[in-house]
Amino acid sequence: MASPARGTALTDARRALLSRRIRLFVAATISYNVIEAIVAITEGTRVSSTALIGFGLDSVIEVSSAAAVAWQFAGRDPEAREKVALRIIAFSFFGLATYVTVDAVRALLGVGEAEHSTIGIVLAAVSLAIMPALSYAQRRAGRELGSLSAVADSKQTLLCTYLSAVLLVGLALNSLFGWSWADPIAGLIIAAIAVREGIEAWKGDTCCPSPILAAPGNRDDAPGCDCCDD
Repeated sequence: MASPARGTALTDARRALLSRRIRLFVAATISYNVIEAIVAITEGTRVSSTALIGFGLDSVIEVSSAAAVAWQFAGRDPEAREKVALRIIAFSFFGLATYVTVDAVRALLGVGEAEHSTIGIVLAAVSLAIMPALSYAQRRAGRELGSLSAVADSKQTLLCTYLSAVLLVGLALNSLFGWSWADPIAGLIIAAIAVREGIEAWKGDTCCPSPILAAPGNRDDAPGCDCCDD
């Protein structure tokens, strides 16, 4: 595991509290994303939307990612399980990117044309409102505990925010102007973001390295530390 935020030592009681808190965030993530996946994949299939199906698959991946973190903290030695959890998260991202890319290219070549979807627009807007708060709370707890996998999972939840925005724009352009190509383009953007996050999860680059955390005054202004801001 990475060093706790601010380089401070955690008491056993605080560590146990943070672990319980992360499990609660994981449970909330799983519950919401199961609903999100069912709605997005069902509606995406109905209207032939690559972006909606990709968004739904990302929700499935978020469930597997959250489950990996829950599995890590369910054992007596979460440190030993962390690498496996990170690998699961990374492979999930890569799988999503592969599927969405293939489907988006097929759509751009004229195999299926996305239709208007009010349900998809509403789903994207709701996720855009919910996901940032959930990601922020889990990231804070993961950073303080020093868990790379918890922070990686929080970034996957944050990814859902980006994907929600991309999905919302793609569906809106298709609905308002009839730009059916906007849907697979949105899908390709989703795939590109997923590849980037998968690489970071694989390398464990989910927060600042320990020396930066331990250096007084350097925690928040260190270059490349995109998850260290409170």
